[in-house]
Amino acid sequence: MTKLQAHANNIALPHAIFSMPFAFMGALMATEGAVDWWILFLITVTVTAARSAALALNNLADLKYDKLQPRMSYRAMVRGEISRTEAIIFIALCFVILIVTVAQLPPICIKLLPIAALPFIIYPFTKRFTGWCHLVLGLALAMAPAGAWLASGGELFKPAQIFLSLAIMFWIAGFDAMYGAQDEKFDKSQKLHSLATEFGARGAFKIATAWHVISIICLLICGVILNLSTIYYIGVGVAAGTLIYQHAIVSYNDFSQVTQTYFLRNGIVSIALLVFTWLNYLV
Repeated sequence: MTKLQAHANNIALPHAIFSMPFAFMGALMATEGAVDWWILFLITVTVTAARSAALALNNLADLKYDKLQPRMSYRAMVRGEISRTEAIIFIALCFVILIVTVAQLPPICIKLLPIAALPFIIYPFTKRFTGWCHLVLGLALAMAPAGAWLASGGELFKPAQIFLSLAIMFWIAGFDAMYGAQDEKFDKSQKLHSLATEFGARGAFKIATAWHVISIICLLICGVILNLSTIYYIGVGVAAGTLIYQHAIVSYNDFSQVTQTYFLRNGIVSIALLVFTWLNYLV
């Protein structure tokens, strides 16, 4: 049980609240609310396995840096609660579960799995050479709604699918850029890259703000394309309000509000959008 708790800590399991609702949104939109419960279960397992593998891989790749970063002292691998070998076994197991589960979905899903998995596999290493690594992370999480759309029988490259995925990509990228800005000095000392190391924390916050505006616009366009009701736009409003509040309490020179509450509050964005999207199809 202690080892399981360590692995849960290593992959920040509660933060799955960020990506899972977006995957469900993709399934709901693709089926106009008539999503199959078995498909929804497979989507849940798929997203959980992919996210777990991605987080464990990221922490494994960054372990030598995390050991030097006091803010990361709580992580299971830094504390020695999980060895490198155990992390590799965990990642391999997640990939096995991912492949087996995706194989139960429409054939297009397993064919496109290598492309969908590529962003989260390469993301940990993009921080070594580009400050735009946040967009790669955003793209990795954007695969959740895109994949769920296809898993539910939706067609590839439909405009609504594209704008939904773009919304998630820019939302996550902006959030990650703001969070990573507090490590500007440390990243520079280790020759790591982020928007903050390239443009300063202030510049990173400006870009993050622009990305979040783009994210909300993409969500609005998605609603227009699918002819969704006012209920959906209430959810977009809640999401926009939450993002505005987050930007108001955190600045490029004050990260005191970047706490666990700050993280979980971001979950309001995805949960609100899912709930109001679902209600749109019920009413």
